Amino acid sequence: MSMIIITAVFAALLALVLGFALGFFREFFAVEQDPLAGLVREALPGANCGACGFPGCDGYAAAVASGKAGTGNCPVGGKAVAEKLASLLGTGAVSVVPVVTALVCQGSKVHAPLKGEYTGLATCRGAKLSSGGTKLCAWGCLGYGDCVAVCKFGALSIGEEGLPVIDREKCTGCKVCVAECPQELLREVPRNLTGAMAMCSNRNPVKSMVMKTCKKGCIKCELCVKNCPEQCIVMDNGIPLIDYSKCTSCGTCVEKCPTKVLKLLKTQNQNSVVQSA
Repeated sequence: MSMIIITAVFAALLALVLGFALGFFREFFAVEQDPLAGLVREALPGANCGACGFPGCDGYAAAVASGKAGTGNCPVGGKAVAEKLASLLGTGAVSVVPVVTALVCQGSKVHAPLKGEYTGLATCRGAKLSSGGTKLCAWGCLGYGDCVAVCKFGALSIGEEGLPVIDREKCTGCKVCVAECPQELLREVPRNLTGAMAMCSNRNPVKSMVMKTCKKGCIKCELCVKNCPEQCIVMDNGIPLIDYSKCTSCGTCVEKCPTKVLKLLKTQNQNSVVQSA
């Protein structure tokens, strides 16, 4: 019994000594924190998404406080946070353009046939690396939801057609999903942008092959280019590219497109987040 008591007392004394030692070393080797960095950190939303280009909100706060980063790098906080940071630093307000994510693919499981049965890792990146993709369209959305998995705001889900559906009210424009998509089908679009946009990434130059691989693919007929009254559309690597400085949202290209690839950004689309009128 005495041995148990001695052991317990020794353990308590050792714990006390170690506690004092840890406290001493913590104070002795403590790195002085910049008070401004703390204030900046409090103003940030705390998403730690990395969209600012720094490892989380702490990293961005330290960079802002030291003058190594601007006040408008946080897409999640947007204009409100940029104004708070500018006020803390005593600098002028920074112009922040709110963005939202758009999916440039309409190749649902109804419109884009599969190559065959896939039994590998059920992720977009896994399917891309192991088999080059699961659909006949090499550029189409694979639909396994890698983008959904990385979204910290619940703005993405896989719809009944097997394509990502983006909730524009929840989307913060953090661009994490954009970076995650192995097919590069998610794009950031300014929320106030108007005009037409091609919701397709199929760059196959052969019309018959496009129609075989996706019924919603761009068949390169160039009717949009030929009929645009503002002459603001050109074909870029097989995909219509719109000059938004000239586009008037007249909708002519949308009407002329035989496969309905072009959509107006001022309308709401099920499979892509677009600006409402």
